[in-house]
Amino acid sequence: MGNEALREVAATDFDLARTLDSGQVFHWEKCGDGYAGAIGSEAVYVKQRRNRLHFAGTTAEVIGNYFALDHPLAEICRSFPKDPPMRAARDFCRGLRIMRQPRWECLATFITSSMKQVAHIRQISQTLRTRFGKRQRIINCEANSFPTPSRIAKLTEQDLRACALGYRAKNLLATARLVASGEADLEQWRELSDEALRAGLCDLPGVGVKVANCVMLFAYERLRAFPIDVWIERVLKQQYFPTKRKMTAGQLRSFSETYFGDHGGYAQQYLFHHARVASGRQAIAVNRRYPMFDRKKGRAIHRIA
Repeated sequence: MGNEALREVAATDFDLARTLDSGQVFHWEKCGDGYAGAIGSEAVYVKQRRNRLHFAGTTAEVIGNYFALDHPLAEICRSFPKDPPMRAARDFCRGLRIMRQPRWECLATFITSSMKQVAHIRQISQTLRTRFGKRQRIINCEANSFPTPSRIAKLTEQDLRACALGYRAKNLLATARLVASGEADLEQWRELSDEALRAGLCDLPGVGVKVANCVMLFAYERLRAFPIDVWIERVLKQQYFPTKRKMTAGQLRSFSETYFGDHGGYAQQYLFHHARVASGRQAIAVNRRYPMFDRKKGRAIHRIA
């Protein structure tokens, strides 16, 4: 695709950049004054101008569905608990929406995310797309689709380890073969209850409760799902249980499921993005103000947050 004309769709109460940078999806790349990526197998270019999205490569219906422009975001935000950390996260994350991701792509990406930082997950995603996905260009930008489960299933563990997956290679390969064979029917699973869906996902190689909840939230639109990673665990302990010396994973799950309610997934994403970005900025500011001193070199140094 070359310089095709951009179409438009209304996108009120939406922040494209904040949504793409919030740790729920990992392959969109800045290109010019917009972003290039793929929605399923389609290469897509999208940019935001105030309350409208300008896009190429797909339809307005696909854009609206993918970015969940139909979610009643103001109503969702009003449903959040009225406590200081939640209010701060809500204000910081205005316009951030929970996207509707393709199920296999979301599952595979979060299998590769175990014990990885966002930058590393992005690198793995891009490597898999470049080597095994469908290579495409749109508006003079590269936008490769994620490899299908059947494509991954034909690879070897060594092929995947060469993409920096480490031990995750074995899990991704095994899960891809289950999905490709139809033994794990991800599309049919959309009919399952939350409990059954979580159990089915957790039976897949490389999927624990945290990854299962991520997939439930981002691929199955189960908006109560509340993934708890190290960031959220820290937020919950520091902000909601500051005087309690020990909180088990089970206690935190039980608290989050009841306290944050029907839109707990949105609350989690706002708390996560606020903690990750705001703490990073704070660390950079502190390091600049209070640098370390390198005695060997005889000068101050600044840590990189």
